[in-house]
Amino acid sequence: MRVAFSPIYRYELPPKHRFPMDKYTLLPEQLLYEGTLTDQQFFTAEPLSEAAILRTHTQEYWSKLQDGTLSRKEERAIGFPMRPKLVARGRVIAQGTLDCARYARVDGVALNVAGGTHHSFADRGEGFCVFNDIAIAANELLYTGEVSKVLVVDLDVHQGNGTARIFAKEPRVFTFSMHGARNYPTRKEKSDLDIGLPDGTGDAIYLGTLYRHLPQLLDGVQPDLVFYLSGVDVLQTDKLGRLAMTLQGCKERDRFVLQSCLDRQLPVAIAMGGGYSERLATIIEAHANTYRVAASLYH
Repeated sequence: MRVAFSPIYRYELPPKHRFPMDKYTLLPEQLLYEGTLTDQQFFTAEPLSEAAILRTHTQEYWSKLQDGTLSRKEERAIGFPMRPKLVARGRVIAQGTLDCARYARVDGVALNVAGGTHHSFADRGEGFCVFNDIAIAANELLYTGEVSKVLVVDLDVHQGNGTARIFAKEPRVFTFSMHGARNYPTRKEKSDLDIGLPDGTGDAIYLGTLYRHLPQLLDGVQPDLVFYLSGVDVLQTDKLGRLAMTLQGCKERDRFVLQSCLDRQLPVAIAMGGGYSERLATIIEAHANTYRVAASLYH
């Protein structure tokens, strides 16, 4: 099991955005400390090539990121002022997801300690997302012919609007988003399958819904590769989530997704996604559970 890790440029962000970034450093430390992972399982990707960026994002958007010429309105949509190191880190994260997809096709599963930047559109960033890493990886693998059918399973609490729009006319990519119906973004895009959940949805309804739909999707789409966005902002403790799942329910969600893929011998590449609970320890525990489940199943 291989795990992508990207360098953190925490102090390139305004102070109010630094707290969520801590998880990217603390999560690997926790997984190493408890023995879930070893140093040898981690890798740092090279920066994504310009050619791969332009297979998903527009030349105009890429040029603005390179030149630092995003307007204030465009930066506000992303959620923080852009810096060259943040653009560079975004390229490494996106390449990490692409590398994970390739490792998953060999090992069954691979995980990125970052990624899941599903609010990024082809021509703009939104919602703390600059590059759409899953879209980039899917497009690159389709371009090279390494896969012919992809399923995106997006279980972050926010709809994967950027991913849905990017693949709206791409029949080789099936987008599935199960999210809070009244949560961000206010204006939803149309995924191939959207399931909007009411505020306060807890473990029983959430898991029951997933149990009904995911096996049908895996069997119906018959993908060569699954991308799983495993956001933990579905927790009751999450400041932005508005759902009511427990840590154990979130862990069972991960187990069901991975076991369903394993049973069908479908490789799965996992990106971390969101998590904004008040206590950083809760965020780390919830994300660590995804890795613990993967390690236990793909040993």
